[in-house]
Amino acid sequence: MKKMLVSCGIVILTGLSTFTWAGKDDHVIVQEAAKNNVSVAQATKLADETGVTLTGQITKHLRSDHYEFKDRSGTIGIEIDDDIWRKAGLKVGDHVRLVGEVDTHRHKPTDIEVIKIEKQMH
Repeated sequence: MKKMLVSCGIVILTGLSTFTWAGKDDHVIVQEAAKNNVSVAQATKLADETGVTLTGQITKHLRSDHYEFKDRSGTIGIEIDDDIWRKAGLKVGDHVRLVGEVDTHRHKPTDIEVIKIEKQMH
């Protein structure tokens, strides 16, 4: 009985900690990003988890789902899940408009986690 109570407690605490660490829902990020149409230079100065919209070009594939993005103000790393990449039919060199979330880090440069992206005619 004691083991069962401990197990239940662990499951509850794990569930609560997962909820606590969960970021903003995508729809909240999209709403926030609609108000934050920014440049790369501006995005690098924003707080963690700020929703942003950026327009520019995917210039390089770095590794896995990490790419380099460039606009007139500079470059920044972006992370695009494979399912989003394939659905949008993207390739390096494409001009895009992306919606994402600023992701700051302690020991590496700020990047953008992309939640929505579309090709732009250029």
